[in-house]
Amino acid sequence: MNEERVQTLMGLEERLGWHFADIAILDNALTHRSFVNENVAHACRDNERLEFLGDAVLEMTVSDILMRKFPDHTEGQLSKLRASVVNEQPLAELARRFRIGEHLLLGRGEEGSGGRMKSSLLANAFESVIAAMYLDGGFDRTAVFIGRLFGPLIEEGELSAVYRDYKTALQETSQILFREMPRYMVISETGPDHDKRFETSLMIGERVIATGRGRSKKEAEQQAAKTALEELRKIESVPATGAENAEKKPGAHFPMDAEPQAMPAAAPGESLEAFSPGGGKMTGELEPPSPSEKEA
Repeated sequence: MNEERVQTLMGLEERLGWHFADIAILDNALTHRSFVNENVAHACRDNERLEFLGDAVLEMTVSDILMRKFPDHTEGQLSKLRASVVNEQPLAELARRFRIGEHLLLGRGEEGSGGRMKSSLLANAFESVIAAMYLDGGFDRTAVFIGRLFGPLIEEGELSAVYRDYKTALQETSQILFREMPRYMVISETGPDHDKRFETSLMIGERVIATGRGRSKKEAEQQAAKTALEELRKIESVPATGAENAEKKPGAHFPMDAEPQAMPAAAPGESLEAFSPGGGKMTGELEPPSPSEKEA
């Protein structure tokens, strides 16, 4: 890694509010497999293992926050809330906020196809950066960082805005307009087991209305439903449903056009208490949560 690369990564450290003891792990977190494939002589590693770890750290931390904030929610409700926060779109928005795309190492083909702007690549890179933080500073310190970012999204007043259930909204609209229920069909399933991508078509009657892509079947269906609602708005005067009205609340998403502010440094040993909506410390005891697997 040359001095110019080190200097650019130090700029990212400043925006993140995190100084890495070994900046090479941050470099690894930003190395896409397309770059590795085209630069075999460099003997570098891609970020896919870090992405796997970062996803687990994110899910664990957000699950903890949700358990503390909503002690009366069922396992199903908690799973839906977690899925609304830990998914491709908000993670990609966070990556854009910190300008992570500027620092990705990509192969020529991925670079030429606009890889730095792809939500899937940005979301994966953000997860990899979280893993790098975990390996550098440990779980508690990383959880503080995550709590600062995700805590505001899952405050009580923002729940309906965070969980944008487009499928329910489309179902209501389809019943009103066509007296038919929308149907979903998986068109394609690509990628390795740890990084699946699904494409789903949405049909009303015999007509394909929209398609959607996502890291799970549910996410792809939600994206297809969102697109279908947008298309129906163009041709019909359809009243907004409750789910869509919730989406319009301010503060329900990360502003993509806002100038990113440097995060306050997460000090070693700092407690998540100040940042968790529930106010509990990460080291406290929890009642055992019901097991829930992330949907493939």
